[in-house]
Amino acid sequence: MLLAQRLELRQAQSLVMTPQLQQAIKLLQMSNLELAAFVDEEMERNPLLEREDPNAAAPGEPAERPAAEPDAEGPFGPEFDAYWNPEESTNGPADGGPGQGVATGDGDGLRWNRVSGGSFDDDATDPMDSLHRPETLREHLLSQLMVEIAEPADRLIGVYLIDAIAPTGYLEGETAAIAAVLGCEPARVEAVLARMQRFDPPGILARSLAQCLALQLEDKGLLTPAMRTLLDNLELLARRDRSALARACQVDGETLVRMIGDIRALDPKPGLAFDGEPAQPIVPDILMRPQADGGWSVELNPDTLPQVLVNHRYFANVSRQTRDKGERGYIAERLQSANWLVRSMHQRATTILRVAAEIVRQQHAFFLHGVSQLRPLVLRDIAGAVSLHESTISRVTSNKYIATPRGIFELKYFFTAAIAAVDGGAAHSAEAVRHRIRMLIEAESAQTVLSDDQIVAELQRDGVDIARRTVAKYREAMRIPSSVERRRSRAVGA
Repeated sequence: MLLAQRLELRQAQSLVMTPQLQQAIKLLQMSNLELAAFVDEEMERNPLLEREDPNAAAPGEPAERPAAEPDAEGPFGPEFDAYWNPEESTNGPADGGPGQGVATGDGDGLRWNRVSGGSFDDDATDPMDSLHRPETLREHLLSQLMVEIAEPADRLIGVYLIDAIAPTGYLEGETAAIAAVLGCEPARVEAVLARMQRFDPPGILARSLAQCLALQLEDKGLLTPAMRTLLDNLELLARRDRSALARACQVDGETLVRMIGDIRALDPKPGLAFDGEPAQPIVPDILMRPQADGGWSVELNPDTLPQVLVNHRYFANVSRQTRDKGERGYIAERLQSANWLVRSMHQRATTILRVAAEIVRQQHAFFLHGVSQLRPLVLRDIAGAVSLHESTISRVTSNKYIATPRGIFELKYFFTAAIAAVDGGAAHSAEAVRHRIRMLIEAESAQTVLSDDQIVAELQRDGVDIARRTVAKYREAMRIPSSVERRRSRAVGA
């Protein structure tokens, strides 16, 4: 059979992800920190972008927006509107722009209102407060080294030992290797190390967990021979083998419980009290507040929304001074890119607010009564309610947080699997079942430790149809030990 070559003309439809549409999808799944960094990079690359001046408009008047949103026939193309489903966007914020829309209502519905933006009218703080920083572990130890050790050579060894400390406070490296680097005898390094191990915080410069605990116990005057034996058998303590520990230490049960309590009161990583980075609080993307009528107000956090505008006046001035086709093409491309970014950010804000408002509506009972009333919810439920694709809902709820009267939650938290009810009634949320398991275990005493089978029986009495293996899986996911381990732990007072 001979193969012949020929030309054919065929027509076919395909979905093409343009760079602009890819950017819009990328913006949607960004966290507020990633979005701020992305906008900063775009402003460096695009001279037509500028920050919105919060003082540009007179009080009580809407801010002038030189960059009007282009219509559907503009330079963005039809793929943007097809992806974002603009016919549904009329429920979004008013003309005030991203972050200005508020959804209010109760469990049956929500309504949109207009709210004002943020303010910088906070009380002025002392600028000297920003210059304060906590003392580092290295500085803390060096100050003690200069006081306790006067010999210059020993001070040099001490500085080297301080620089060899891990963030946890343990000494990294062998003294023989340190002595070889410094050109001195290992015994001298050991002598300096022994003196420095009495520095504050107790337990610093230890080379093992047992030594770290021993140094702290010695500082408290609790390092008895029985306690030394206990430190030599930490593996038995980890297994909660009370009888073996009592035999090894040659003490009775009451004394052993007291010794274990002394051990648990120590700090196994004393170095972490220093040099710790300050905890970065989560900045919520959505703010939720109760209303007087029993409903909820849902709005975007203006502090997490970069306010960016297109400088059309600068574009007009530059356009008049262009000298060739290449310059005109560059300016036109920058204008299109800037317009697209502004519109994408506005649509991102609108979509996040719509999804968050629908989550609040469907989880109304949770915000009133707590996690026990958290209802089963999947992406498909929200997608159908707001007429968006499930993949869009997934991107919206990733790394987005909402501040509620019950705390700050990631939007993903409200999506949980369903567990059937015993009588065929309404299903239970998996998160609510996990909460119920945790409450049952926390209510235990040393004499009433519940096995997994007993927990299943308790849940079934509450109307939850659940298997024993599911209870075990949830318990392990919450890092709760088995009934045997819990019984041992409560027996030794852990």
